[in-house]
Amino acid sequence: MKVSIAALFAATLGLVDLAVAYPITHASALNCRSSPSASATLVKTYSADADIKISCQTEGQSIEGSTIWDKTQDGCYVADYYVKTGASGYVTGTCGSSGGGGGSIPGPVTDDYLYKGQCGGVDPWLYYKCQCTSFVAQRINKRLGLSFNNKYKGCAFGNANTWYSAAKNCGVTVNSTPVPGSIAVYTGGSAGHVAWVSSVSGDTVHVEEYNWNNPEKYGTRAVSKSSFTGYIHFKV
Repeated sequence: MKVSIAALFAATLGLVDLAVAYPITHASALNCRSSPSASATLVKTYSADADIKISCQTEGQSIEGSTIWDKTQDGCYVADYYVKTGASGYVTGTCGSSGGGGGSIPGPVTDDYLYKGQCGGVDPWLYYKCQCTSFVAQRINKRLGLSFNNKYKGCAFGNANTWYSAAKNCGVTVNSTPVPGSIAVYTGGSAGHVAWVSSVSGDTVHVEEYNWNNPEKYGTRAVSKSSFTGYIHFKV
């Protein structure tokens, strides 16, 4: 990011936009599409020396193994593979469902957990790897674009059975209405359970989770929304 002292001063007056700009890589030019797909309508083309300003990121067509697409401040989408952000995951917030075709927050239903097969020890979000809390903490960080951990907003989220009360105490919206991208919480048992809501059909909620019927492994379920104590809405 190249910002002069004068620009910084101007920014304090609201005169300039200091969104981080990233260079293009792996391409002599970069096409920006109307939605996150290589077959979508071409909106504009950036030259190889252009800096790409990202307003949000979302899931889309896989390009060279990456399903992340960047929505630029011009309102179109470029494959993240061609943008040198310095990270293989999300570097900014996730686009909402109105962000374009394929731009819903949940993303693909797949086992994208970073530590599968590497269980044991503590993850970067202060949870034990391969537990339900670790999987959901990763989803909150990577797909919702929030900096979440076990001490989020100064509150101790602890085991899954205390997430609902911790979220409520921290001012995060909690209720009995699931939506894609919300967190399903079950407070029963010795430690409870949390899962990622991928979709909702009437009174049926589809979730992705770790360590439910498959010890320390990924799984999916479709159950009645009343199967869970409630839902946490960190972003949606």
